[in-house]
Amino acid sequence: MGYALKRFLQLIPILFGITFLSFLLMYLAGSDAVTEMYANRGVEVAQEIIDQKKASLGLDLPFWQQYGNWLLGMLQGDMGHSYVTGEEVFSAFLRKLPATMLLTGLSLLLTVAVSLPCGIWAAVHRDRVSDLLLRFASFLGNAMPNFFVAMVLMDILGIELGLLPVISSNMDLKSALLPTLTLSVAMSAKYLRQVRSAVLEELGKDYVLGARARGISEGVILWKNVMKAAMLTILTLLALSLGNLLGGTAIIESIFMWDGVGKLAVDAINMRDYPVIQAYVMWMAMIYVGVNLLADLLYHYLDPRIRLGVSGK
Repeated sequence: MGYALKRFLQLIPILFGITFLSFLLMYLAGSDAVTEMYANRGVEVAQEIIDQKKASLGLDLPFWQQYGNWLLGMLQGDMGHSYVTGEEVFSAFLRKLPATMLLTGLSLLLTVAVSLPCGIWAAVHRDRVSDLLLRFASFLGNAMPNFFVAMVLMDILGIELGLLPVISSNMDLKSALLPTLTLSVAMSAKYLRQVRSAVLEELGKDYVLGARARGISEGVILWKNVMKAAMLTILTLLALSLGNLLGGTAIIESIFMWDGVGKLAVDAINMRDYPVIQAYVMWMAMIYVGVNLLADLLYHYLDPRIRLGVSGK
């Protein structure tokens, strides 16, 4: 409990630093948010009206006062209102979050289901035909960008075969399959190589040779010793991917019109909707900080060397 509290307190300054830097960068961007807001609505107004709107939004205040007002509101659960729609930013995020969470869960499940057994198989059957084929597939998956994979899957599964909808019309399993497959291709390719490398590294260590010399079966060595040690690497990959996916994969959500937080952020950037952009930055920061904290706690639990403060060298 003490370790978890210590790690949590260490992450709080990072969050405040991210809020300050992101707010400062948007303040220095030089774009007039109010003018952009009226332009997006197709309305041309007088400068006096623009000045009045800036005053009502607090955009005429000095930087430190703007930042202080925003930070105080955020700490009280108020992320402000969208410049474009007028909707509460927090409510908009809550409305978009289930779609992103569904896509995240499905993508991670499919990735683990494919990459973990394939990576273990490739490591155990090193340099055999199956290993070479899996490695070639992983190279191919890593080489293809997500938008290209999306276009190929849309053409084959959506247009040619008509099995899946090309554009997501609602938040259901059928509409989620194409974006899930697209995300899983690249992640599975990356995970397969990492799992194979982690398992191979453990199989070459002295404790494995000693276990074999004592007559312990390969299955027991693999699942009770090797995989336990390799799980630290796998957990790191999962933590990073979880943070990335929960933040919303902006390109994929925009291609498939998947109504998640990633698409919300892209729309906000296009329309200079600064309160939504700032809230999205904070959402990403909290996700990565939370995921890293969770990964640290799992390391602390799984690796006795971390609990004892031993480097392992």
